[in-house]
Amino acid sequence: MESAIVGINVFGAVALLLYGLAQVKDGMSRAWGARLRTGLAAGTRGGLRSFAAGFVATVALQSSTATALMVASFVEKELIAPAMAQVVLLGANVGTAATAWIVALGLGWLSPLLILAGVALGRTRSSARSGAGSAVVGIGLMLLSLHLLANATDPLLQSPALGAFLAMLDNAWPVALFFAAALAVLASSSLAIVVLILSLASAGGISTSLVVVLVLGANLGGAVPPVLATLGASADARRVTIGNLIVRAIGCVIALPLAGYCAEFMELARLSPQKLAVDAHLLFNLAVAMIAFPVSPLLYRLTASLIPQETESDIGPRYLDMEALARPVAALAGAGREVMAVGDLIEGMLVRALDALKGNDLSMLADISMLEGRVDRIQHEIKLYVSRVGKDDMTEDDHRRARHIVDYAINLEHIGDIIEKGLHPEIAKKISRGLRFSEDGQGELVRLFAITLDNMRMAQAVFATGDAELARRLVEVKEEVRRLEKQSAECHLQRLREGRLDSMQTSSLHLDMLRDLKRINAHVASVAHPILDDSGLLIESRIRQPV
Repeated sequence: MESAIVGINVFGAVALLLYGLAQVKDGMSRAWGARLRTGLAAGTRGGLRSFAAGFVATVALQSSTATALMVASFVEKELIAPAMAQVVLLGANVGTAATAWIVALGLGWLSPLLILAGVALGRTRSSARSGAGSAVVGIGLMLLSLHLLANATDPLLQSPALGAFLAMLDNAWPVALFFAAALAVLASSSLAIVVLILSLASAGGISTSLVVVLVLGANLGGAVPPVLATLGASADARRVTIGNLIVRAIGCVIALPLAGYCAEFMELARLSPQKLAVDAHLLFNLAVAMIAFPVSPLLYRLTASLIPQETESDIGPRYLDMEALARPVAALAGAGREVMAVGDLIEGMLVRALDALKGNDLSMLADISMLEGRVDRIQHEIKLYVSRVGKDDMTEDDHRRARHIVDYAINLEHIGDIIEKGLHPEIAKKISRGLRFSEDGQGELVRLFAITLDNMRMAQAVFATGDAELARRLVEVKEEVRRLEKQSAECHLQRLREGRLDSMQTSSLHLDMLRDLKRINAHVASVAHPILDDSGLLIESRIRQPV
């Protein structure tokens, strides 16, 4: 019974640490997420700036995994050069080690003050201050978890079974390394495992050499979650995360046989036993960064050879024939087919979002960012292609068709942005936090989603056929969507007045999703406007004229 209580205390303390990390990440993302993303994208024009950008972003987000996924997404959208992305992740690795070092400074006495200040800050109406409050609470919980973990591991070290297990690991370093790596993968955090090692080591239950080996394993395991998260991404994004895993793996292979010498060095340097694990963590990542920084171009070439680029037909335009540019009719026909393919990608994104909402399944959202990246690339290629069609040979109808193609491509790109930056994080937040819409609210959202999908398919037909009657029906359905959105918002507010807890917990998510679906339908319906205008069925203003 006593051993079970000790186990619960240890795992509870680790769970609190992971929760605190998640709070910091979520709070910082809400408070300064846009600035962090902009700064990260803008700060990668040189090697040292890229390293510093990765370091700062990881210290702010308390997660090298979050930084790695952000960088992979930027590489996919061509906002960061792939070679610089590897340098950013070197800075991120040092950033997470510096975070662990700061956490271990013995600031546990600050925990209640930070939690109190964070709660007070989080009660303000400003979203930035509220996010900052969540981050401060998260830091307080991390410090509190470290204190609880230290108390929980004291009786654990008296266990003969644990002593025998640690002795076995001390005599089998490769097993110890992979054991710590597996724990880091399961926790999705190298920081949490390093802190656990820190607690065990500070009580004197582990030899210095085993501490070094376990820290190496935590570093290796910490590079795995970003790789798993980008398995469905483009080749460029996968190269970034796999390159980071290769760097850490090579570092571990080199450092493992030297763990004994490293332990002797650390003992001679009289480093504090209470901070031995975080010191080893920081030294390892600094050493890896110094060695890997000069050879990052070579690392990029290695990952490029291991992960070949997808064929253009898989990720790029398929119907933009450069030889047809001198023949406007053929060129615009190809551009029209290409923009229809973009519409199919948008439909796929909507289907995934709806399935995730109905099934409460985060995995359904995994491909949305990749698909949005393809939408961005292809619509950009469509605009460039149409701009190069021979103007001298184009009739007035050709010019009108070209404008229609470009307008539709732009609207589809806007829809992709709304899905990725609006619906995707909203649904992910709902699932990850275990929130549930009221039965009525869920039904309203699912119905509006289904109508949006039907409208998207109708828009594809309108674009392909130019049918004026179908275009008129699409615009009429847009007005129906406007009415449903207003009606759902009013019903939701009524549920809030009735004090229904499920509606109160999901209020902002419900209203934000209604707004995003309404915006998507507005972009969808815009495909009908040129057709109705040409047919004389479109009036210039919805405002009632004075009598």
